[in-house]
Amino acid sequence: MSPSRILWRCVVLISLAVFLLFRFAVSSFAGEEGSKTRKLPNFVIIFADDLGYGDLSCYGHPTIKTPNLDRMAAEGIRFTQFYSAAPVCTPSRAALMTGRLPIRSGMCSSKRRVLFPNSGSGLPAEEITLAEGLKTKGYHTACIGKWHLGHLPDFLPTRNGFDYYFGIPYSNDMDYVGERGKARKNMKRPRYRKWNVPLMRNEKIIERPANQNTITKRYTAEAIKFIKKNASEPFFVYLPHNLPHVPLFRSEAFEGHSTRGLYGDVIEEIDEGVGQIMATLKDLKIDNNTFVFFTSDNGPWLPFNQHGGSAGLLRGGKGSTWEGGMREPGIGWWPGKIPAGIVTQELGATMDLYTTCLTLAGVEIPKDRIVDGIDLSPVLFKNEKSPRQTMYYYRGTKLFAVRKGWWKMHFETRPGYGSRTSQVHVDPILFHLGQDPSEKYNIAKNHPDIVEELKSIAEKHRSHVKHVPSRLEIPPKKSRKNTP
Repeated sequence: MSPSRILWRCVVLISLAVFLLFRFAVSSFAGEEGSKTRKLPNFVIIFADDLGYGDLSCYGHPTIKTPNLDRMAAEGIRFTQFYSAAPVCTPSRAALMTGRLPIRSGMCSSKRRVLFPNSGSGLPAEEITLAEGLKTKGYHTACIGKWHLGHLPDFLPTRNGFDYYFGIPYSNDMDYVGERGKARKNMKRPRYRKWNVPLMRNEKIIERPANQNTITKRYTAEAIKFIKKNASEPFFVYLPHNLPHVPLFRSEAFEGHSTRGLYGDVIEEIDEGVGQIMATLKDLKIDNNTFVFFTSDNGPWLPFNQHGGSAGLLRGGKGSTWEGGMREPGIGWWPGKIPAGIVTQELGATMDLYTTCLTLAGVEIPKDRIVDGIDLSPVLFKNEKSPRQTMYYYRGTKLFAVRKGWWKMHFETRPGYGSRTSQVHVDPILFHLGQDPSEKYNIAKNHPDIVEELKSIAEKHRSHVKHVPSRLEIPPKKSRKNTP
C-alpha cells in the first residue's frame, strides 16, 4: 500500500475517532444536564397543628403509638432542639412559608394573634413563599390542609405559588354555629356540623361544613394522588394537617384506636398517613430523591385537658414562649442522603426548612430582604454543627426571650392562655436548657456575663427589625360573597 494511501486512511480514522469522541462528549453533557434536571429533589413538609413535643412515641409518649414516625426517625434524623417561629398558628405558618420571623412581614399581632374568618388581609404579596421560590425551578406544588394565611381570594395558596390547593382556609374551631356559649362544651363531644368550616379545592368551596371526621385520611389521599401524578418531575407537597387542634375528629377506623383516647386516635391516624406517604415514595422508587420533614406549628393547647396534647418535660404550651409553646418534634427523612438513626441536639427551626429546601433546589435565597432561615444541610447530611446558634421567642409583636446555645433568657413571661397580664422581668431570668429543660431554676445571678451577652444579642436583633403594621388587625373592607 502506498504511503499516500496509508496517510489518507490514518486521516480518516483519526477524523472518525474525533467525531465519535465529540458525539460521546455532547451526549454525556446532555445526559448530565438532563440528569440534573431529573434529580432535583422532591420536598414533602408535613405540618401538624398544636402537636406537643411529647406527643409521639419516639419523643417519649408512653401510650400514643406512632410506628411510622418512629421508623421515619430511625431511618433519618430526629431533632431534640427544633422550633417553630411562634407559639400560635398564623405567624408560625407565615414563618415557614417565607423563612422570616413574622414580625418582618406584619403576620403577627399582640391584639389579634391569628387570622379569623372576618379578617381582611393575609400574607403580603411581596413575600416570596417557598412554593414561589421552587416554581422558578419548575416544581409542581400543592398545599393540602389548613392554610391560615388569608382566606380571601388574594391570599389563598393558589395566589402564593401553589398549583393546587385542597383544604380549609383557617382553624377548624372557627365558624362555630352551635349554641352560644357552649363551644367549649361541644368540643368535648365534637360534631363536625357545629363548625361551619369550608373545605376548598383551589379557590372554590366544595363542602361546607367540612366533614372533619374524614378529613385527615382525605388529606393523605390527596397528597398521594398529587405525588403519583408528578412522580417523574420535581414536586413540593406542603401538608399542614388541621389536627390535633381542637375540636378533635378521627375517621371510623380509628375510633378507640389509642389508649390515649380521642387525642391519641387523632395522632395515630396522622401517623398512619405518614406511613402511607413513605410507602408511596418507596413504591414509586423516588424515596431516595425526596426530602420529607415532619414538625408542628406550635405546642399543645393545654387548657383543653385530655383533648390537648403534652409538651413532655417542657414548661408551658401553645400561646407561651416557654419551651413547651415553641419547641417541637422535628424529623427529617431522605434515604441514602440523611444518615439513619441520628439524634441531634443541634438547633433548628421551621424557618430553616425554607432556606434548606431552596438551597437544595438551586434557588437563590432572596437578597433584597432579611431571611432568618439558615441552611441545615450540615446537620442533616453530615451530622455536623448547626449554623443556627440563636432563637428569638416572640409573643405577638414583642420579643419575650432569646436563646443562644444552651442559654435562654426571658425578658417577659406569660401563660399561653388564662392570664391577661405578663410578668416583666426587670432583671431577666436565665435558664440552661441542657441542664434544666423544664425552665425551673433561674440562675441569672450566677452568670452575669451570660445575661449581658444575651441582652446585647437581643438589642442588636431589635435594631434590625423594622416596624411593619400588623396585617392581622386589618378588618374586611366590605362584605364579600362566595368567600369563606
